[in-house]
Amino acid sequence: MWGRKTQRFYVNARAIIEREHAGAREVLLQQRAKPGEPRTLELPGGQLDPFEGITQALAREVQEETGLSVTAFLDDLNRTHTVMPGAEVECLTPAFVYQTLRGPVDSVGFFFRVQAAGELTQQGDHAQGHVWVPLTEVRRQLDHDPAGFNWLTQAALRHLFAHAWRDEAAAPDPVLAP
Repeated sequence: MWGRKTQRFYVNARAIIEREHAGAREVLLQQRAKPGEPRTLELPGGQLDPFEGITQALAREVQEETGLSVTAFLDDLNRTHTVMPGAEVECLTPAFVYQTLRGPVDSVGFFFRVQAAGELTQQGDHAQGHVWVPLTEVRRQLDHDPAGFNWLTQAALRHLFAHAWRDEAAAPDPVLAP
């Protein structure tokens, strides 16, 4: 209409599901199980449906892919909800936002650090092989085998280790410490 090409553009909600276990912080990773795509590790999440709230989409995607229910947000959402004639708008603060500038899909999305409870499924919606991994091991895998993670998860993990998990990223590994 205004000289723009028609293209597919995705808006996503994604979860960094964290827990404390045996004195260490762990994150839930899953293996991508979508036909025609590499079987790489990723963080749960996916596309928003039309007029679906971002946090509702996040909870739905986590449930569909992992079987877990989101129980808490680890960052303050600073949520406001505005209703006016003809419109309803929710504003909130995610852990961080991403935008692909080049890559296999054009997308923008919102990552949220959350806790979740329930029974992990063996296989969810395009996801399988769910595993809790200590942050020190996630960091080691990211440094030594980044191709083991999908491209978006690589970027998200690098962002988290540079910001939200800075202290954990700098902590010496007790096994490798001199």
